[in-house]
Amino acid sequence: MRTLNCANGDRLPALGLGTWKSDPGEVYQAVREAIRIGYRHIDCAAIYGNEKEIGQALADAMRASEVQRSELWITSKLWNDSHKKEQVRPALVNTLADLQLDYLDLYLIHWPVAFRNGVSFPHSRDDFLTLDEVPLTETWSGMEACVDEHLVRHIGTSNCSARKLQLLLEAGRIRPSVDQVEMHPLLQQGKLKRYCDREHVVLTAYSPLGSRDRNPAFRAKDEPDMLEIEVIRKLAAAHAATPAQILLAWAVNRGTSVIPKSVNPQRLQLNFDAAAIELNSTEMNLIDGLDRHYRYVTGSFFAGKNSPYTIGGIWDE
Repeated sequence: MRTLNCANGDRLPALGLGTWKSDPGEVYQAVREAIRIGYRHIDCAAIYGNEKEIGQALADAMRASEVQRSELWITSKLWNDSHKKEQVRPALVNTLADLQLDYLDLYLIHWPVAFRNGVSFPHSRDDFLTLDEVPLTETWSGMEACVDEHLVRHIGTSNCSARKLQLLLEAGRIRPSVDQVEMHPLLQQGKLKRYCDREHVVLTAYSPLGSRDRNPAFRAKDEPDMLEIEVIRKLAAAHAATPAQILLAWAVNRGTSVIPKSVNPQRLQLNFDAAAIELNSTEMNLIDGLDRHYRYVTGSFFAGKNSPYTIGGIWDE
């Protein structure tokens, strides 16, 4: 498995297992099978509601000597209701208990959006806090304190723009190691990638296949199917691969990490094998021409008349 170099020299496996939308009752076997296949990078989050089952899978895999803790890279994320400095550590401690771990390899601020403590998802204006009330820099200070206590080795962000990353780089003691964002051939994040390359921040791609199984309420009627794009299908045929494998190989070949989700053993293997596919410069250029700045996950669920946030403000666009 290819790895990406963090600023301190630690190596992040380029392809990992995403667990967003992996239901309890399925995710245990998915994690166990992924580890048997060779996955060492597992991406989690408290809000996914499945960390206890993932934790049991990790514990059982280590107990069975299928993997050692030092071989794993485990990521989780701070939910939006715990952005105040004093709330960060308790949230992380809960995640560590659920995952049955003493430390995380990476802890991310899940969204640049804040809620009142105890709010899983907002239903009124009173459920929100603004970034003036709880600046990202305050949240970051709480994250840094968790590094100081050796509860986590690396900290970073998710769904953050270059502008927000720059704010943390200027104000913080510890530099963000990773920014996790939606990224695929239709949303290539070129400007953000150039910024992160310059600042030695690893970019991780979520929804690399278009988040095909997300809630229909948040799907556009005419959203494109990346698996049906002619360029992708032709490259798949040329490499005796699937279109999904080409999408994942593109992410790895351009020097980012990628975290496809699956609970299907066959697709877990296919996704893992995609990291070994080499795309030449001509093939990469063909895919580069597909960019149309298209988001599947728009952030609209955090915007609207009852919210102080806007879609443009979340992405700084």
